[in-house]
Amino acid sequence: MGKRHGDCMRGVHVLLSGAKVLEGLPQPPTITHQSPKDYIIDPRENIVIHCEAKGNPHPSFSWTRNGTHFDVEKDHKVITRSNSGTLVIDISEEKAEAYEGVYQCMARNEHGTAVSNNIVIRQSKSPLWSKERNEPITVQVGVSLILHCRPPAGLPHQSYSGWTTRLPQNSRVSQALNGDLYFSNVLAEDTRNDYICYARFPHTQTIQQKQPITVNVLNDRPAGERKPSFMYPSGDSSTVSVLRGETLELECFADGLPTPEISWTKANGDLPNDRFSFHNFQKTLKITEVMEADGGDYHCLARNRLGNAQHIITVVVKAAPFWISAPRNLVLAPKEMGMLICHVGGNPKPTITWLVNGVPIENSHKDPSRKIEDYTIILSDVQTGSSAVYQCNASNEFGYLLANAFVNVLAEPPRVLTPPNYVYQVISNRQAMLDCASFGSPIPKITWFKDGQTAIVNGDSYILHENGTLQINVAQPLNSGKYTCVATNSLGNRENHVYLEVKEPTRILKQPEYKKVQRSSKAVFECKVKHDPTLIPTMTWLKDNGELPDDERFVVDSDSLTINDVTQEDEGTYTCIMNTTLDQDSASATLTVVEATAAPPIIYERPDPPRDLELTEQRERSVQLTWTPGDEHNSPIQSFLIQYEDSLHEQDVWNNMTEVPGTSTTAHLDLSPYVYYSFRVLALNDVGLSEASIPSRQYRTNPASPDENPSDVEGTGTEPDNMVISWNEMTGLQSNGPGLQYKVSWRQKDTDEDWMSIIVANVSEYVVTGTPTFVPYEVTVQAINDYGSGPKPEVVLGYSGEDRPTMAPESVKVLVQNSTVAEVHWEPIPPSTVKGKMLGYKVRYWKEKSLQKEDSKPEKPQELTFSGNETEGRLPDLQPYSQYSINVRAFNGKGDGPPSTNQKFETPEGVPGPPTFLRITNPNLESFTVEWGPPVDDNGRITGYILKYQPINNTEELKEITLLANETSVILENLKYSTRYKFYLNAMTIKGSGPIVTTAITIMDEALIRQPAVEAGKDQFHLLTSFTNDTEDHKPLKGSRTPSNGTVKKDDSDDSLVDYGEGGDGQFNEDGSFIGQYSGKKEKDTAEGNESSEAPSPVNAMNSFV
Repeated sequence: MGKRHGDCMRGVHVLLSGAKVLEGLPQPPTITHQSPKDYIIDPRENIVIHCEAKGNPHPSFSWTRNGTHFDVEKDHKVITRSNSGTLVIDISEEKAEAYEGVYQCMARNEHGTAVSNNIVIRQSKSPLWSKERNEPITVQVGVSLILHCRPPAGLPHQSYSGWTTRLPQNSRVSQALNGDLYFSNVLAEDTRNDYICYARFPHTQTIQQKQPITVNVLNDRPAGERKPSFMYPSGDSSTVSVLRGETLELECFADGLPTPEISWTKANGDLPNDRFSFHNFQKTLKITEVMEADGGDYHCLARNRLGNAQHIITVVVKAAPFWISAPRNLVLAPKEMGMLICHVGGNPKPTITWLVNGVPIENSHKDPSRKIEDYTIILSDVQTGSSAVYQCNASNEFGYLLANAFVNVLAEPPRVLTPPNYVYQVISNRQAMLDCASFGSPIPKITWFKDGQTAIVNGDSYILHENGTLQINVAQPLNSGKYTCVATNSLGNRENHVYLEVKEPTRILKQPEYKKVQRSSKAVFECKVKHDPTLIPTMTWLKDNGELPDDERFVVDSDSLTINDVTQEDEGTYTCIMNTTLDQDSASATLTVVEATAAPPIIYERPDPPRDLELTEQRERSVQLTWTPGDEHNSPIQSFLIQYEDSLHEQDVWNNMTEVPGTSTTAHLDLSPYVYYSFRVLALNDVGLSEASIPSRQYRTNPASPDENPSDVEGTGTEPDNMVISWNEMTGLQSNGPGLQYKVSWRQKDTDEDWMSIIVANVSEYVVTGTPTFVPYEVTVQAINDYGSGPKPEVVLGYSGEDRPTMAPESVKVLVQNSTVAEVHWEPIPPSTVKGKMLGYKVRYWKEKSLQKEDSKPEKPQELTFSGNETEGRLPDLQPYSQYSINVRAFNGKGDGPPSTNQKFETPEGVPGPPTFLRITNPNLESFTVEWGPPVDDNGRITGYILKYQPINNTEELKEITLLANETSVILENLKYSTRYKFYLNAMTIKGSGPIVTTAITIMDEALIRQPAVEAGKDQFHLLTSFTNDTEDHKPLKGSRTPSNGTVKKDDSDDSLVDYGEGGDGQFNEDGSFIGQYSGKKEKDTAEGNESSEAPSPVNAMNSFV
């Protein structure tokens, strides 16, 4: 439910709801936007004449110009905006004068026609000053002088006229509203040749100026002193007319020496206090928003020491037509009556004429239900289909008013516009206003009910307004609750529910106290507040009615202000203000700072227990507990813990009930029926928890029917023919009364079966037997006691027990994708054979044998699970060139169903694994034997081997030997001694080459090892095997390819090259030959490099064995 705190927001909601409701109803047109009556256009821009209207159906538009139809479609320079009557006239190639005139817009649909004002289009003008030659003006010192401006008339009128001379204006020299410059007496310094008058025309953003005027002031015959006389207005009296609502400006300019002073009075009355002002050194009296009472005689008095002069200005207030009561739209039901009132004022009295759908009413069709009396049209016994738009035109010589008002004849049942389930919140003892805005035709009658009881009537407590609003003059907590407004007319009724929450007022219980503290010590102001617990409070502190200083010494907590290291500048008045969304309270205290003296130590202790517990506002289901806090012992109370004892169900057991802030001294406690309550309160501060208060008197609540039903209701089968209905048992506190039992009900879902029920007690489950296997049931569990039944229980969906699926999937097919992946497909089993909640399918498969090795044995089966109703899956990581068996079974919560018939499938050949070993044997001077073992994983039929070798750090091409599948050794001859070789070996199938194993050896002169010099005639050589370390910086072998990142490209096989002989991991035969092992490491280079091109030294050769 939405919450509301203000009339403004409520009004917005009602307007929005009302607009939405009325959108779909038939409605005559209404003009929503139009250009001003007097429309001055800029000839440099396109002309845009606005006319927007709404209605249902949406109106069409037409225009008249100078009283005749304006066919906009025939003028290519005129465009009408889409879904609008607004005209856009392109005058880029046309003079603006061609489109000057009087325009009027008509918006019509099948329910009537609305018309706009007469819009007078005129082009703005800023005419040039007429060329004239100004003769110099010569005057004597002391005489008066008028310099005339006479600016040219523009359209619109110029906004300002002035003089460019730098002569300061004062009581002696000042400018009139028409631009003329008045000198009460001239001085010699008034001699100038640059008196230039200018006029500003803001509409065209231009300024025009007059030819300069020269003034020569002579001093050979100065004028003498004289009493005042008026230069303007002339004579003893004059008359000024002004229109009601406009601004009146009266002027007086006086001749005299010394310079006269001007004052104003009104005959037989005072000047209007809040609307008058003096300007131009008292020479101008300005009255805004003129009223009829402002008419009369105004006295302008000019005075100097030689005398005075007076001029009387008679102000006549005229008035263009103005509204006293404008006609308003009417929505009438058939046979109802209504009135359109067009009550206007004006001076002279305006003439009123009526039109209907834009036609003078006397020229429209005769309507016997319509009668005109003075300024009112009376409609009676209206009929369906008589909807129309009426126009009232009131005019006199100063202007006119035009108003459209439609009469919409509708028959509509009531609709409530106020949003449903709104929550209104108000502070206790204040006024509450509950809305029930409605629409209907005839107008609905509003009736209010509280909590579904009898109707509310006007009285001392309630006021029913005509618009449906219910006013509660002094809201009390008992006024809280659910309110229902019912809108009724002859076509039906509609109700709406709103809620009122009456909140506790915010009150400061412990006000800040006067503090007299020592400089450099700490000052603490407490401000403990009681507020409605459902409202969010905000605490604000002020110093001397302003914000607190931006100083970290000032620490604001939830119920206190602490000032650390107090200074003399901290003296002042401190105010705490507690605001909620609905009200506020405040309190103040003064801080005085004195010089520091030794202070006794502060002792902090646990608070004393609260006292004086009282129970107030006692109701069936709630009570208010109040208490008085005990001594805080220099540590503010942070919170109060409220506990209760239920002596009926658990005597001497105290349970935590709620916790409230330390600023509260009351708590609203919600109670359960059939409980013998006692309450106690404990206080908590930084030191610890107080002792418990003395318990309150016992408060017994009456038994009642249960407020709730058991929770966590479930229906689950444990066997194929049962369903266990279970729930959480309710506590004695939840029972609300004696004799707690449970009404357990069930019925099979989506059948015509009646509910089956049983009443049980002191249990938390009931077993329903003889059920069909895994069918849905509707299940309820309702609490019952000796005082009645609990609320209508929630229906829970349960299922009887499951059985295993009875059928195996059919049409099992295997599609082999490649040597290691296959797809399996199957048909789902029928739902009737699932016998439970279908969880998915299990695919079991196992390797029967290798197609290459005759003595291979079946492997352990593997199982993949596919959830839900999936009917296909992938079998990964299969062994190439193997035979597999597979079956599929469905499973549910009970277990697996029968498997499908075993299907066999074979995987094709793949690339082989690496040879099991690579070793060098039988070394002699120029040859040795390379031996290897076949791959463990042949993955197909071995078609042969490829052996590659090459001297390292040499430019020779990489040599390659292709060997037969049954070969496991080869003798290499004609090798160079003192040369290091590297060997690469891999097996092949028809699918390609497998991973490479590699090793390296060095052939050296044996004599170089035994003695520093080679003995003549000695031709003995010895073959030493040196094993490469791939962390070395090798040069690539000739014929190999090096990628851009500097690493040697791998063989096409996805497996890594095998690296042998790193550190001490190498193994040797008895004859010293090296046996390579497959290590699984990736080969970093296909060859070694970055070594000396010379033969390695004997020492290095020997170190290769270490």
